[in-house]
Amino acid sequence: MPQAFYILLGAGLAVACSLACGRLIFQRLGLRFHREEELPFALVCGAALLHLVVFTLACLGGARKAVFLAVAVCLLGWAFRRGAWKRSGRRFPPLPMPWRWALTALYAAYGFLYFTNAMAPEMSPDGSSYHLGLVARYLRDHGFSRITTNMYANLTQGIEMLYLFAFAFGRHSSAALVHCAFTLALPLLVLNHARRFGFPVAGAGAAILVLCSPLVGVDGTTAYNDVAVTALVFAVFSLLEIWLAERTQALLIPIGLAAGFCFASKYTAALAIPYAGLWILWRTWRSRQPVWRPLATFAACVLLMAAPWMLKNWIVVGNPLSPFANRLFPNPNVRISFEAEYLELMRRYGDVTDWKEIVLEATTRGQRLAGMLGAVFLFAPLGFLALRQREGRRILLAGMLLFSPYFNNIGARFLLPSMPFFALALSMTLARAPAVLPIVAALHAITSWPHVLTHIAPGAWRLNRIPISAALRLTPEEKFLTERFPAYVTARMVEDFVPAGERVFAFSGVAEAYTTREILVSYQSGYNNMLSDVLWAALFPPAAPTRQTHFHFPAAEVRKIRVWQAASGTGQWSVNEIRALTEVRELPRRPEWRVTAWPNHWDAPLAADNNLTTRWKTWEPIRPGMFYELDFGRPELIDGVMLETVNDQAEVQLKLFGFTGKEGWKPLSIEPKHIDLPAVKGMRRAAAEEFRAQGIRYILVNRNDPTDADFRLNAAGYGARKMAERGDTRLYYLEGLPNK
Repeated sequence: MPQAFYILLGAGLAVACSLACGRLIFQRLGLRFHREEELPFALVCGAALLHLVVFTLACLGGARKAVFLAVAVCLLGWAFRRGAWKRSGRRFPPLPMPWRWALTALYAAYGFLYFTNAMAPEMSPDGSSYHLGLVARYLRDHGFSRITTNMYANLTQGIEMLYLFAFAFGRHSSAALVHCAFTLALPLLVLNHARRFGFPVAGAGAAILVLCSPLVGVDGTTAYNDVAVTALVFAVFSLLEIWLAERTQALLIPIGLAAGFCFASKYTAALAIPYAGLWILWRTWRSRQPVWRPLATFAACVLLMAAPWMLKNWIVVGNPLSPFANRLFPNPNVRISFEAEYLELMRRYGDVTDWKEIVLEATTRGQRLAGMLGAVFLFAPLGFLALRQREGRRILLAGMLLFSPYFNNIGARFLLPSMPFFALALSMTLARAPAVLPIVAALHAITSWPHVLTHIAPGAWRLNRIPISAALRLTPEEKFLTERFPAYVTARMVEDFVPAGERVFAFSGVAEAYTTREILVSYQSGYNNMLSDVLWAALFPPAAPTRQTHFHFPAAEVRKIRVWQAASGTGQWSVNEIRALTEVRELPRRPEWRVTAWPNHWDAPLAADNNLTTRWKTWEPIRPGMFYELDFGRPELIDGVMLETVNDQAEVQLKLFGFTGKEGWKPLSIEPKHIDLPAVKGMRRAAAEEFRAQGIRYILVNRNDPTDADFRLNAAGYGARKMAERGDTRLYYLEGLPNK
């Protein structure tokens, strides 16, 4: 029970401080809302301000429990002293009695379901890995540390700043409860908007469709951020509609803060910024009023929320929009080719490509796209009949805009930002036919309850139970997670056997929120990609450097040599080793030698380190002008250059140039010869040596990893000793091999 108290304390303080910030800014601006709107709007706008406070503290090294407690005391005390908690707005006209009772009963039932699941131990895949893994690391480091080995640290993390505040007191479940608060606020935002603009029955139906959606329930009760982001974008829409109706200029500040917080929480939610900005521009211009002052107010509030995250990324990883836009902002931390491959994978989710299959998975099956909205959303196209009403046109415009990025990532949860708009449009249509909307809403609520959903969609990602014992920690958290969450077992194995300060390489993700060790997952950064390539060269002969490319020419005295690539294509160019030759022998390497390359000059030394498992690579499709250059530091007499490469570069066309100093660059050889050789022996040993040279001595191997069979059979070849095995995962320690 003490643990349950701290969980509630952490979440309660984060939510209360968000509400206090929102109420204070509304009071300062003299804004008045209906009584039912005050708390949901205050939560959204106040969360934006609280996130900025936590961000600032993290930048200053002040992410500590005591500091957060002091912030909470000051904020809550200030709000109490200013009387910000007093609710003075008038009420909406009451809903029809059947709808009022139905909403109250469903909100109570689903609210209890969501609250207990959020309070139970966190074991969502992304929540337990990077969402809370990074939050836990920030708390250990008392702020932002330089993280270049995890691309998820480059995403905007506005909601995670609220999680950090709560996590300091109640750990993982406190963060999930903060998300649950936004989940419970979302249907209220939908209902209140409809009541304000004159279609309360449709709003009640839409609130039920949103509240009871299985995906809203399972996502919104974990440490994900999708439902919170959905609440943010809907709040921006609703506040903007109020401004369009009332033209209260002070409203532009909370609109700007909420829109900027959308960007600060998720890149795709940034669409709320141009949506709101264009409406403000259009309506101000149409009313023949000065345009720049309202736009400047809105833009300043947006930048206050968004700019800190872009600046952080610029400083840490050299790309303000990382992990995307790497072609515009080249950097060694996220590869251009990886970004393209990642986006393509998200567009397909394996082999889910047919639009009919996508529709069924996202609405009724819930397995292959990780979640389901509910079968009622199969009828979402009926909502376009709401185009006959002005409010319906605006709702559908916003919904279609937020839907537009969906096919860049077809996971069901990426439908959530547009879902309440389509639910509202559908309800507006169904409300025109007597009794249809109540029947549809009732069926949706019944079929979405976990015990019913078990029979309808057994393989879906969904809530399964009401875990009261686990929520109150009557069932110990350790026991609950060990029995149900294999990723937790792996994380605890790492914690038990890997010394503090050591890094662990893995091909698949780990529940990083439950270990203090740094996990280097193969795909999550350019550095990790390089480590993966090293193991790949040892594992698979096609990835080993089995081709020698020879340039022969009359002996020439040159200071630099440059291998120039002349072709265009879809493949990549790589070099494992470059060797300068004189009279057939390799020219001895000297400390003053320098190498560079374009693109990816950061990895150029990997082709001159005398380790065949490492390589310089373009990490983008070939095009003319790419080069690899070796500067000897002084004139050297050579008559040949040899490149050792992987035999996967049929499109590459190479030429060799030399720099003499007097004559500048001149061609040395334009027709290299290629020799294919058997795979080099000792690649496992070379890979292990490179790992140890990088300071990495621990490797996690899962049964589904490409390294599994080789490590089972050839661990001794790597000088690896199995430290532990739990479930499907083994932990190896690279001891090294004696010199031969």
